[in-house]
Amino acid sequence: MDTVQNVVATEPDKVTGYRSFHLGSFAFSRDAYFVTIKWPGKGETRSHQLPADAFLRALMRDVAWGFFYGWVNFDDVIGTRNHYGRVDLYAGAYNDSLKKAGVDYTEQFATPVITATFKAILADWVNEGFDPFAAPEETGSAFGFKHGDNMAAIERFRIATKRMPGLDGDSPLRDDLPVNRQFQDVAQDEPEILAEPGFEKELRGFNLFKYLSRSDVTWNPSVTSVCKASLFCPTTEEYILPIFHGNDRVEWFVQLSDTIVWEVADKNTGAPRARVTMNAGDVAAMPADIRHKGFSTKRSMLLVWENVTPDLPKRYDRGELKPYPVEF
Repeated sequence: MDTVQNVVATEPDKVTGYRSFHLGSFAFSRDAYFVTIKWPGKGETRSHQLPADAFLRALMRDVAWGFFYGWVNFDDVIGTRNHYGRVDLYAGAYNDSLKKAGVDYTEQFATPVITATFKAILADWVNEGFDPFAAPEETGSAFGFKHGDNMAAIERFRIATKRMPGLDGDSPLRDDLPVNRQFQDVAQDEPEILAEPGFEKELRGFNLFKYLSRSDVTWNPSVTSVCKASLFCPTTEEYILPIFHGNDRVEWFVQLSDTIVWEVADKNTGAPRARVTMNAGDVAAMPADIRHKGFSTKRSMLLVWENVTPDLPKRYDRGELKPYPVEF
């Protein structure tokens, strides 16, 4: 085994060409079709398999989002929980059956350590031609034995503005990107800005629909406005959200175009709680005690409104705040 930046990996397998990785007591390996994760439980080695494409799409979001707000469930067994500086990696901890059987396992790591391992897995397991950020019609296959890599895709920078795209010193408006195939009807005009003299660099506006029509990724919120602890994080969605996102705060959704169907389940057990269909103009609050997964047949636009007040997760954990924003 070799160790690079706290990453423990085997030599490439002589048949598949892929390395296997170890993180604490977890072991990760893949073959042509599946990823296998192993962990200790009740004195034995337990294991779980995911299709390689599903695992890599979920892992890509976990890394790109910096483990996001709360829980990133790759499926109903494997996932991570963000403690903002440290991260839990778990197997079965939020699965009612595995939890009751006592074969669940959780191990916590410093964020740089788990990030380095996950990035190393992506670098080795994402083959040439496959982009885990893209919709299925826009990328090649994740399957087969090791062949090349796609570092450009997995190192794509997630846009996070300081105030608003287009302002001096902030993120660009992405006018150099082509309009996505499913957004050809989106108007590309920009608003006229009439600022008082002396405020030309302080007043800014842009066409959000034009901006999103040029997104080359799916299910990857980019921060487009920051006002104190309030973040607007719009995104384009096609096919399936690769994870079940478990909230550690209330998360507001504004459907900007087309339709997304959400499966909503209990955060701790995975038991189904609701199925929500959101059409253009609909607004929904995803409570702090649920996990959710979205399905979008046609590429759609969604605005995710996040409250990033630092102590919110702890206040919800202590029961100081109700998991939903309003009572009717």
